[in-house]
Amino acid sequence: MQFSLSDRYVHLVLSKNLANLVHKVMNIKPSEFQATILSFSFVFLLMIAYFILRPVRDAMSSDWSDTELSWLWTSTFFFSFLAVSFYGEIISRFKIKYIIPGVYVFFSFSFIFFYLLSNLISDPDFLNKFFYVWLSVFSLFHVSVFWSFVSSLFSNEQAPRLFGFIASGASIGAIIGPSIPILFVNNLGVMNLLLISAVILLIPVPIINKLENLKNQGLSQQDYSNQVTSRELEQDFLSGFKVFLKNPYLILIAIFILLYVVMSTFIYFELRKFLIDFDRETRTQIWASIDLIVNIVAIITAVFATSRLVSRFGMSFLLALIPLIMIGGWMIVALSPFLLVLIGLQIVRRAGNYAVTKPGREMLFTMFDNETRYKAKPFIDIVIYRGGDMVTAWFYTLLTATYGFGLSLIAIIASFLAAIWAYIGFHLGRKYNDQDDIIK
Repeated sequence: MQFSLSDRYVHLVLSKNLANLVHKVMNIKPSEFQATILSFSFVFLLMIAYFILRPVRDAMSSDWSDTELSWLWTSTFFFSFLAVSFYGEIISRFKIKYIIPGVYVFFSFSFIFFYLLSNLISDPDFLNKFFYVWLSVFSLFHVSVFWSFVSSLFSNEQAPRLFGFIASGASIGAIIGPSIPILFVNNLGVMNLLLISAVILLIPVPIINKLENLKNQGLSQQDYSNQVTSRELEQDFLSGFKVFLKNPYLILIAIFILLYVVMSTFIYFELRKFLIDFDRETRTQIWASIDLIVNIVAIITAVFATSRLVSRFGMSFLLALIPLIMIGGWMIVALSPFLLVLIGLQIVRRAGNYAVTKPGREMLFTMFDNETRYKAKPFIDIVIYRGGDMVTAWFYTLLTATYGFGLSLIAIIASFLAAIWAYIGFHLGRKYNDQDDIIK
């Protein structure tokens, strides 16, 4: 089909008018329009791919004992540490324009590999366990690599204007992604979802190349000469431990994160037990439904409540809010240990973290200089967070498998820990305004 000169002129005029409209409504300049839309599409596709597979992974967990799952979480910690270290080595040796698309191609083909093997082996238990760990490793990279790449595209002036709109692509993708297993898993089967996700994961590759071209054409006009290099970041990863130990404020942040991990682990382990009697497809639908509701609630809360909460009540209230809700939630679970109650607690915990706790937690790091952030934050995000997963999993297994604690006792312990979590959150919020005390 050929277009006439007049058709092309109309198309050009419409494109310019659309760009001008977007500029007026969302403060996106016409010269930034293409890169912003492509970045939006990029993260939108990534989140769809991830949230198709996440309920598949979680559905598998009900097939294993607490001890088996604890070993898997231990493996996840070590694999994550090795993967991050290997990625740091790779990124210091090769050009970013090759590494970024390479990451997504690599993971896409890995999911295809899992799909093919699942049709070839008679006992897929080991393969399922490896996939469980592998997707957890993938979750470290898919969005982190995206934001590292996008941060290099736009200047410090552009980022505050554009990143909110770009991030909304992730939110929409996080809603559409779990909808696919909910609607189609019974017809397609669980493992066929891997193929769908793998294909979606390949679509951003040409988008990355286009964005790289736009960057080379002077998208941001930014001077990158003073940026921290990959080699410097790699070296600073281990030195982050020293920075971490020297700052009491960082230690408090780590404890705050660790207590969140405890809440997350306790709910996750108990929820998977309730789902043992369901088949794999039904479990996948239930986990996907939880993901869907969580993401919808998180978006609504983030848009309409988060900024109002912090501006009206302050950082202390923001950081203590979800822990306080968790105290009441766990007490309800102790009195009414039913599946729907536990699902409700999981939704509140995750949505509250995405929309309230995590934004507040990330705000805490704004008080540090770049060197401290680059050194300490990777240590906290990997060692404390993933290591916390491992330690908490074994702690839970000790309570249930060794001492025979039931859900009611677990809930009472969790409510006590949530109270400590709330106190630390409140204390961190008060410290937030004392910059001198923080930076010492």
